[in-house]
Amino acid sequence: MPSKRRPQVRRARRPGAKTTKSKSTKARLAQPRRARKHRAIPLSKLSGRSYQARDRALHALASLRHEHRLSPTQAARLHGVRLETIQKYFPSALKKVNGKLQVTKSDRYAATLYVPDKEGKPVALNTRSSKERTAAGEYLRDIGRALRGNRKALSKWQRRKKIAGVELVTDERALVAIEPALSDFSLYRTFNS
Repeated sequence: MPSKRRPQVRRARRPGAKTTKSKSTKARLAQPRRARKHRAIPLSKLSGRSYQARDRALHALASLRHEHRLSPTQAARLHGVRLETIQKYFPSALKKVNGKLQVTKSDRYAATLYVPDKEGKPVALNTRSSKERTAAGEYLRDIGRALRGNRKALSKWQRRKKIAGVELVTDERALVAIEPALSDFSLYRTFNS
């Protein structure tokens, strides 16, 4: 039984007729294909679970910056996160050098940390770089040293009274008064528990 489809007639091209591809298609095909740029995911769009994963990835980056012998995979495992998660939330913090991943010296990713105020309550510190996060950690370390009797521990903070726009408590009397509230103060938690 013969086919019911009609045979299609090929049309002959007229000389000088336009091609089927448009100019924009030709231009697009002529350009080399660029790699897709990875961008950090906005914090406002993260769920609670994703925010915790991002926080663990941030800790892994910090440990990579402080412990030079640690590989990115080891740091990720140490903090309970996969290397792909670090690359997902902080794409420009890791770079490839000679085929190996290395962490950059600093980054410009935002994170919220907490420092004590004059009453010992946590105050949100919206940091915009790894340098500000490191400074906040050093400040809390120096508070602990001052409370253990090292009088010179807070001397470098007398000149620099603010981190990310938040005023720091550097008075020894005020620190002694709020010492009970600082007993289990955490840089990354809102509530002391």
